[in-house]
Amino acid sequence: MVTSMTGYGREEAENEQVRVFAEIKTVNHRFCEYTIRMPRQLLVLEEKVKKKANQYIRRGRVEIFITVEGESLVSKKVKIDWDLADQYVGLMDEVKGKYNLESSITLQDMLQLESIFMTEEVPAVPADLESLLMKAITGALENLKKMRDLEGQELALDMKRQLEKFGEIVAGVKMHAPSVVEKYKARLEIKLAELTDGLIEDSRIVTEAAIFADKCDINEELTRLDSHVQQFSRTLTHSEPIGRKLDFLVQEMNREVNTIGSKANDSAITKEVVEMKSLLEKLKEQVQNIE
Repeated sequence: MVTSMTGYGREEAENEQVRVFAEIKTVNHRFCEYTIRMPRQLLVLEEKVKKKANQYIRRGRVEIFITVEGESLVSKKVKIDWDLADQYVGLMDEVKGKYNLESSITLQDMLQLESIFMTEEVPAVPADLESLLMKAITGALENLKKMRDLEGQELALDMKRQLEKFGEIVAGVKMHAPSVVEKYKARLEIKLAELTDGLIEDSRIVTEAAIFADKCDINEELTRLDSHVQQFSRTLTHSEPIGRKLDFLVQEMNREVNTIGSKANDSAITKEVVEMKSLLEKLKEQVQNIE
């Protein structure tokens, strides 16, 4: 089955305390590349998320967004820097002694010293949050897969149509190719007859035609194109990722078409070469989005 690299999937999971949302977006990319955004308290689960995603995604740029609503994932705890507090108290006592001050240090005085108080965040992750997260991720991946498979089917149908047109043109060029030499031979006979008043030998014409036939022979290129078309068609039925192989085949087909264009020396074939290159460009655009 052909799978597109472009897709979107979303799912959520919840219990009485929290609700977890998972969103996944994918676009085409040469390799498999992840960007995962989630609350930092859940970063310990990042590898598990990626491992689960790898069961569904083989290639593409993947963006995963995890958000959590409900109970806070952190609790706050106030701490006192006792060493710093001791220094403050000691200095206050020194000041009192030096200047003979009578007032005593009160709790209110200590509360004014904000620097001795510190707020510390302590993770408060619910026990079943991991299972909720993985449930949401799995659901989002399933929805993503459905979208990627559906788009892949559309891409496959379009590529099959383009490939069929391409194959028809190759068959037409193969039928037309032998006449190129005959046309050249006929033109050569007429031209030489005009220049030499018909005194040219037939063997010379045959020799020139043979040299021309060797230079413009495109049978090998046409045979390879036939093979590439068949391989492309068979590859579309494979179950594993096929994007890179299809991309390679399109490059090879384009190389053969360019060679045919440079060797054919025939206006009709040149016209077909332009059409083949146009179809290959469309195939290339489609293949770039295949996993």
